[in-house]
Amino acid sequence: MENQQNELENIMNQINLYKNQGEVIQQQIDTIQVSLNEIEILEVTLEDVQGKNSLNTLVPVGAGSFMEAEINNTDEIIVSVGAGVTIKKNIDDAKKTIAKQKNGLQQNLDKMLFNIEKVNQVISQLSSKAEELMTKTQMGNNLQ
Repeated sequence: MENQQNELENIMNQINLYKNQGEVIQQQIDTIQVSLNEIEILEVTLEDVQGKNSLNTLVPVGAGSFMEAEINNTDEIIVSVGAGVTIKKNIDDAKKTIAKQKNGLQQNLDKMLFNIEKVNQVISQLSSKAEELMTKTQMGNNLQ
């Protein structure tokens, strides 16, 4: 009887650990999805500005405020390549770099989704085992 209670407690601790791990993975998934959304907006923006001589836009200046600005050079963009490093590129090269970044993020997202599915499967298996032990423990208590 006491052995079953110890095993049940152990399983519940494992479930809590896996739930915490799942929450961390979900946060990573959310972060990757935000990055993918930003890249998709960037892709659309580059398509819209490519080939234009100049364009007017709004520039954020803080506290939800904007100033009107004119962009005179639409042939080049400064692209983040990671670790705080940026490089000036023409639009076509920037699109290639961004496509690689998007592909890498998508691969990471796929891995995270696979990982969270595995964690959820383990939690499900452990929960079934815990329910089975609780039933056995309750039946044992009822016999006494």
